[in-house]
Amino acid sequence: MMSTYAGRLLRINLTNKSFQIELVPENVKKDWVGGRGFGIQYLYNEIKPGIDPLGPENKLLFLTGVLGGTTAQGFSRYIVMGKSPSTGCVGRAVGGGNFGAAIKFARFDFLLVEGASEHPVYLFINESGVQFLDASELWGLDTQGTQRRIVDIHGPATQSACIGPAGEKLVRFGTITHGRRTASRCGMGTVMGSKKLKAIAIHAKGKIIPKNPSAFKEAVEKQVSILKTHPRRVRMTDYGTTLLVELADHLGCYPTRNFQAGRMEGMDKLSPEEFAKIKLKNFGCYGCMTRCGQVHEVKEGVLKGAYSEGPEYETIWAFGGQVGNNDLATIVTADSLCDHLGLDTISTGNAIGFAMELFEKGIISEKESDGLDLRWGNAETILSLVEKIGRREGLGRLLGEGVRRAAEQIGGGAERYAMHSKGLELPAYEPRAIKGYGLSYATSNIGGSHMYGRPRQEIYGTSDPRPVDRFTEEGKGDIVALVQKQQAAEEVVIVCAFGNSGLTHSLLSDLLTFGTGYDEFRDPGYIEKVGERIICMERCFNVREGFDRKDDTLPQRMFTEPLLNAGGATGEMIRNMDTLLNEYYDSFGYDKNGIPTPERLKQLGLKGIAEDLKKKPEITPCPKFPFRIY
Repeated sequence: MMSTYAGRLLRINLTNKSFQIELVPENVKKDWVGGRGFGIQYLYNEIKPGIDPLGPENKLLFLTGVLGGTTAQGFSRYIVMGKSPSTGCVGRAVGGGNFGAAIKFARFDFLLVEGASEHPVYLFINESGVQFLDASELWGLDTQGTQRRIVDIHGPATQSACIGPAGEKLVRFGTITHGRRTASRCGMGTVMGSKKLKAIAIHAKGKIIPKNPSAFKEAVEKQVSILKTHPRRVRMTDYGTTLLVELADHLGCYPTRNFQAGRMEGMDKLSPEEFAKIKLKNFGCYGCMTRCGQVHEVKEGVLKGAYSEGPEYETIWAFGGQVGNNDLATIVTADSLCDHLGLDTISTGNAIGFAMELFEKGIISEKESDGLDLRWGNAETILSLVEKIGRREGLGRLLGEGVRRAAEQIGGGAERYAMHSKGLELPAYEPRAIKGYGLSYATSNIGGSHMYGRPRQEIYGTSDPRPVDRFTEEGKGDIVALVQKQQAAEEVVIVCAFGNSGLTHSLLSDLLTFGTGYDEFRDPGYIEKVGERIICMERCFNVREGFDRKDDTLPQRMFTEPLLNAGGATGEMIRNMDTLLNEYYDSFGYDKNGIPTPERLKQLGLKGIAEDLKKKPEITPCPKFPFRIY
């Protein structure tokens, strides 16, 4: 049957070098739709609680959305899911480029990788099946050298996703890189490294044929006509997410010097106009006319020639405000280094800022810092630490464990300065200045993520479903629950957060219905319920691992230290987290400990899971650093 579904998954076992093609059951397609939905359904049912995320029992899923590979704009991204080595929770990373479309052209809805190889391998997938190829000559190469070599071997039409030295050396926040676009968060590249899987290469030509081609084409044409003139799309094409620097500065939510302040002096040096001066061109993902990617090259100074297909706002912050730096050239260079090494820029910058504050507070000295000058804004130190983290050298070996584990090892009060939630380093929005974001960080099932649910009502002042004061600490638990459901719903189709300008519920319903032929998808409420089902099952995954209300929290600083230098947000703290959590749990139908009730599970079609949650998990405590020879 023609459909935007491939209807198949490819299961790959690295231990015995075998593969098999399986059908995706019809009820799974209807109940979980695709992308993140398929991911949590398979992870929950196939991963036993208590396994080591870096052991062979972990599984790694590369998932497309139901509209991936079609002419619809902004739907060809991919999601990678597994158990996170950063948190021990469910892990999720989203990537762009052409790789998601390549999976679909190979006629799979997702790839499921299990087991582990004894020696480095990479996978080559084409119409003949899967080849398990020796990756000895690729092991040690950076992400760009790896992809170039794969093209040399298999031809320019080959699309690949790979890890760099960081993933090989099991840095907890290793990325998966395709082109220079990364699936960054939660250490999914680290899981690849633990499996000795250097890359997945796909050579496939294909065309996705919707169930109703003419109606689907008409819906796409409508989407394109909206995007052509949509002001948000135009701004994203011109400036990308560099625009968010000014917004964050205005709101006082630009975390500065490891979340001590909400604004940084010299922000004019990091304005969109300054980045525009060194912009070379735009780039974009498959099937997206927005082309929000901004290619920058440093044109003068000691870092002249540094080149980056970015940086995005989060990276501008990670190597800017977080480390007390306002030098644009340093930020571009650090971004490029992370791209090559395969490092999550958010976690890397967070770790460096953490080390700099420990130095400032006298908890570590130059003796522990390899002789580096860890004063705020030191460009040479910033770039040196990126390299050291990516290659697990010196202080970088400790920081590569992530700030939670590093703080446990350092002791002496270092835990107070580790900015994370559930072990995932916090991103570039100060929780004390946007209280709903603080609640979303705390309750996110993947840890501190800015993309688990964005409270647009607080950031942009939107009034759907009602206006919200960003400083209040009551009456917004349901708003955060709503935006998390909406984000989950968007990630079953994996629509780009930057390429979705003007995408209405009715237009998305048309694309889904005409693409799949499933009339159920015509109702926006149906997709939103799937979003809630996903969040609930992700929480159940975590509950099995021993997580509950005690883990839905933020760094101590947010509750005890007034925010500094943040304009209207100066002096803010989070004073009433319990009320926010209670409201949030009530909105989802969880009990006061943050655990889904049997009644709510039944309403969501997850009745059988209730029995799982009654069992006491057998959890192996995370070993303290150092725990493994690299």
